[in-house]
Amino acid sequence: MSPTPDPYAAGGPPAGAVYAALDLGTNTCRLLVARPTGSLGFRVVDAFSRIVRLGERVAATGELTDDAMSRAVDALGVCAAKLRRRGVTHFRGVATEACRKARNGEDFLDRVERDTGINLEIIAPREEAELALASCAPLLDPRQPYAVLFDIGGGSTEVTWLSHAGDGRWDIIDSISLPCGVVAFAERFGGDAMPQADYLRMVAEVADRLIPFEQRHRIAPSIAAGQVQMLGTSGTVTTLSGLKLNLPRYDRRVVDGSWLDFTDIVRLSHALAGLDFAGRAAQPCIGAERADLVVAGCAILEAICRIWPVGRLRVADRGLREGIILGLMARSATTAGGWPRD
Repeated sequence: MSPTPDPYAAGGPPAGAVYAALDLGTNTCRLLVARPTGSLGFRVVDAFSRIVRLGERVAATGELTDDAMSRAVDALGVCAAKLRRRGVTHFRGVATEACRKARNGEDFLDRVERDTGINLEIIAPREEAELALASCAPLLDPRQPYAVLFDIGGGSTEVTWLSHAGDGRWDIIDSISLPCGVVAFAERFGGDAMPQADYLRMVAEVADRLIPFEQRHRIAPSIAAGQVQMLGTSGTVTTLSGLKLNLPRYDRRVVDGSWLDFTDIVRLSHALAGLDFAGRAAQPCIGAERADLVVAGCAILEAICRIWPVGRLRVADRGLREGIILGLMARSATTAGGWPRD
């Protein structure tokens, strides 16, 4: 079992520390730069997010394309400039499913370091789950003994089964990484108006992959006993929350920590599936860059809700970057790793 780490076990961050975390995913390149605030947290001083679709066609070809790699390198160049400008003292950058899966993933990371000075490491799905848990744990209710935490990504979906370990700490009982992500599904099923039969095929495919995990841990009886909560961290759940709240533009402060009932998830998902690309792009919390991906995410989410009918889930607009920064802070009293990394 892996408990959530105490980010201040090492005695707190040193004075003048500036932390940065970079998450290069299948769909998006994200950077967070932060300064510690006392001994209880951090304050974001800079952030960057750009859709690069690094995993474009990886499912079909097994390789990162030249265009996708160029888009990612351009975005990482922006990140490198921010790291320099902010005087970052502690940095970690990670790459996930697209680089794990692609035959040329390691070669691409060599190019990134050569062209931008940024050293990225490919992390395993288990570490993805641990980092997500580190950032999201404050949103979990310690009065319930179990939790399902999930992250719907561009190339894969991570699901983690948790138990409360006391004092606000959580143990990972088990986790699974499904080869089902919004980019690969959108490439297979299309990004325009979705026939109901295709949408239901996506739901069924994901559900079939989740059943062995359910059978192994028998989560459903604990749900029936009212002992399980659900927490989702992904663009899918944050988008649906924004739509449910009728936000005129996306606002993280409102969405992070909000709740989604499963009835709202199904209603909104099927409504989005019936819209064409232009109709989805016109939604204020979606836009053109995500209009072809959101329905695939909805199908994955609906499958999770079918297998584990908790009834509602909490929405987290936080993830790997926040977990990385907490980990850097935990280690920074004894180690230093500036940017570029040593």
